[in-house]
Amino acid sequence: MRRRGTRSAPASQCENLVPLATDLRRTPGYEEATRVDLTAAAYRQERRSSWQDPDHRITLPYYGFGHVELFNHHADETFGDWSRWAAQKYPGYEQLCGATNAGADVRFTAPQAWKTRLPEELYSTHYVAERSEEFIRRRAAKGDGKPFFLQCSFPDPHHPFTPPGRYWGMYSPQDVAAPPTCHEPGVGAPPHLRWIHEERRQGQSVLTSQRMFAVDEREAREMIALTYGMITMVDDAVGRILQALREAGLEDDTVVVFTSDHGDFMGDHGLMLKGPLHYQGLVRVPFIWADPAEKCAGARSAGLASSVDIARTVLARAGIAPVNGMQGRDIVGLQGRGDRATGPEAVLIEEDNQRAYLGFKEPVRARTLVTACHRITLYRGADWGEIYDLHDDPLEQENLWDRDPALRSRLLELLARKMMDSFDRSPRPTHVA
Repeated sequence: MRRRGTRSAPASQCENLVPLATDLRRTPGYEEATRVDLTAAAYRQERRSSWQDPDHRITLPYYGFGHVELFNHHADETFGDWSRWAAQKYPGYEQLCGATNAGADVRFTAPQAWKTRLPEELYSTHYVAERSEEFIRRRAAKGDGKPFFLQCSFPDPHHPFTPPGRYWGMYSPQDVAAPPTCHEPGVGAPPHLRWIHEERRQGQSVLTSQRMFAVDEREAREMIALTYGMITMVDDAVGRILQALREAGLEDDTVVVFTSDHGDFMGDHGLMLKGPLHYQGLVRVPFIWADPAEKCAGARSAGLASSVDIARTVLARAGIAPVNGMQGRDIVGLQGRGDRATGPEAVLIEEDNQRAYLGFKEPVRARTLVTACHRITLYRGADWGEIYDLHDDPLEQENLWDRDPALRSRLLELLARKMMDSFDRSPRPTHVA
């Protein structure tokens, strides 16, 4: 809900907010979606260093939310309100966290995979479920019938790969299938893909950071197996939250949305984590909308949609007008009206990366357009690009950039028009020059 497509967020931006809640009413002062000073104190309150102060609290309202329980980072290395909760549950919990305190398991030797000593009941996924259940019970106890918005944001599944307790060895790497493209690229592969694999062959990859790296099939199988464990724990937590809704008598009056901000390579093209290579495993994300008022239960759509549509869709369902400059469309409303023909011809993905790598001398900047049949990606500073036929080549192995100039011309024009349509139109002009 925070990005267009798979656009990368700044490292200082908090990605895990739980739970967030407020009454669904128009908030004064939000008529314009304007930019603010990103160096302001409000942006420093999410940093780990800020939480070293025992009196530190999130300043409210926080992005319009009136109640916030926040934690940041991933795996067993999270911090924030979770840290204080964990300290109350288990003083000295810090000695259970991180790779240096991990247990041993010879089955898993992949980078960033360690057997956390945190028990399930202290792990971040459990925390999200517990605090969300408590919020639901508290709202139901009020009995005022007022609407609310609750965001339950799980850090997992994400690297480092540290599912706790029974979820650690729940899936065996030997039983997991690696992607069919999990191998080193051929000589005809795009330069950036060959670069990342050559970096690993030369032993120059940094395997402990957020930056993507190349993997072999064994490593991919291990990471996938551990990710399945994290996903299963999240599934169980979601089940607990939905049960709390049922017990509170809110099941038939609550819209439930399940989605994610991005995918993960998970061995696709021999890659792990995420980065400015917009393969389908990275840019396709789940979106489930469960609405007791909808009559099209179980309906599926093959139409194109983007993360930028989610906020607009939620506001439309709540009967709240969008701010000036807000992009996106109400995808559920269009689906319910059978209005799929009015959907976009393509979706845009914009990525301004923080790192200069993949053979680029400056931080990588990429613009991607995905249509029903093709994906085209253009890189700043490169005289090459990528075009794949998603129908005939769903694994994106045959780059058509140089093979079909006419197709490239059509897609580049469509990309330019889509970027023009997506131009930020806020704040609203007040005078005519």
